[in-house]
Amino acid sequence: MVDRSGTPLVEMRDISVSFGGIKAVDHVSIDLFPGEVVGLLGHNGAGKSTLIKCLSGAYRQDTGDIFVNGEKANIENPRDARDYNIETIYQTLALADNLDAASNLFLGRELTTGLGFVNDAAMEAETRKIMGRLNPNFRKFASPVSALSGGQRQSVAIARAVYFEAKILVMDEPTAALGPQETQMVAELIQELKKDGLGIFLIDHDVHQVKRLCDRAAVMKNGELVGIVDVDDVSTDDLLAMIIAGKKPEHLAA
Repeated sequence: MVDRSGTPLVEMRDISVSFGGIKAVDHVSIDLFPGEVVGLLGHNGAGKSTLIKCLSGAYRQDTGDIFVNGEKANIENPRDARDYNIETIYQTLALADNLDAASNLFLGRELTTGLGFVNDAAMEAETRKIMGRLNPNFRKFASPVSALSGGQRQSVAIARAVYFEAKILVMDEPTAALGPQETQMVAELIQELKKDGLGIFLIDHDVHQVKRLCDRAAVMKNGELVGIVDVDDVSTDDLLAMIIAGKKPEHLAA
């Protein structure tokens, strides 16, 4: 059970974004608490990705404010987002296929020796440590990530974010191209992250995955927020109805 009595990790208040005079996001407010996964659902063009890109620094909102741990945040680019311990794991994962797990985990932030040389041994040791916590079954430390399965690649991307002290993760359809076994692997990773108090925004089209992996679901349609519901209070049919009809189920409408 998520404790929502304290200060949210993130509050996005009254966010609007327009492109060429067309509102992609229209006065949307959403929050995220420690140890919580909030799923964002909606058709293509619903506005969910645009909204979250304001948090990741890829877009700037036209109106509205973002608060991180209760303090107003100025996020103008992805570097700013990382300064607020926000990391985004895109569907393409942004991994260097020819490099191994350790080299990817520390890509651009390599550990060095006292003489300034890249310290491969130290990076591998740190990678084994973090992977041992997040995915104890991971063994292919010397293999290029191109040789890894989809679930293993997700593990590397998540480990990179966690190692560099991310407190807020944005995950873009993490199980979209995975089979049942690897989907279960990612589900277990998410549970480990929840235990550590991370908050996760999960963008997805699959209502079944949102029911399975999330604590709350935020449904958007035509740039507007249809509603935010506890997944335990709704069925997958309820979520589909919200996506299609653009309104909450009657038993939650009050």
